[in-house]
Amino acid sequence: MSIASSPAASRFFDFRLGFAIPLALMALLLAIDPAGLDFAIARAFYVTGSGFIGRHSFWLEDILHDRAKQVVIALGVVAIALFLISLVSRRLRSSRRHLGYLVLSLVLSTSVVTPLKALTAVHCPWSLSEFGGTEQFSSLLEKRAPTEKPGRCWPGGHASAGFSLLALFFFLRDRHPRAARIALAIAFGTGTIFSLGRMMQGAHFLSHNVWTLLIDWTICLSCYRWILYRREIDNENNWAIQSGKSVQET
Repeated sequence: MSIASSPAASRFFDFRLGFAIPLALMALLLAIDPAGLDFAIARAFYVTGSGFIGRHSFWLEDILHDRAKQVVIALGVVAIALFLISLVSRRLRSSRRHLGYLVLSLVLSTSVVTPLKALTAVHCPWSLSEFGGTEQFSSLLEKRAPTEKPGRCWPGGHASAGFSLLALFFFLRDRHPRAARIALAIAFGTGTIFSLGRMMQGAHFLSHNVWTLLIDWTICLSCYRWILYRREIDNENNWAIQSGKSVQET
């Protein structure tokens, strides 16, 4: 009599808090307009007459924006390639579910940005009259003033490239907890640096990037709960079913 091994249970995660905290913060951002703080921070990076201090910075535009984003894209390409290989490779078969999770989380976290930008039409700081532009400011839920150039600045596209790396935390947490904690720090750090760089260029307000973090966290956590998370009771049920089949076979 043989019993097929079932996947190990996941380390406990409090999904109630995991979802409740970001959703509560989203509600708070909708209830309390963050424009005051957004403008105060933006003005710290703005010089009257010359614009935002990082607008034409080689390091912020070419290195931190273009090259850094290419690194994240390359990571996504590698993840997709490994997932496709896992479909035919016995060596990677045991990691197929995890690789599928990683691909889905990275793709959703970054691809959701473009339709949201088109839907909300929020302008960048550099486009606003308060910072040398011509557009009128409006908060996220307000009606936009008539314009020939709708905004495309909410949520933060570059920030999403950094915060999408939160997927690595969930990808690693059940198998390699220590590496997962490092990945979590890297994801928060990368997203924060990407966000700060674009704020210095006048491309985003702080709240744009906070929204991006909350959206990406929710996406990565949802995919983890759906694809990877296994409760102990699930494994006990699997064991019982497999045991019953094995007994009947004997």
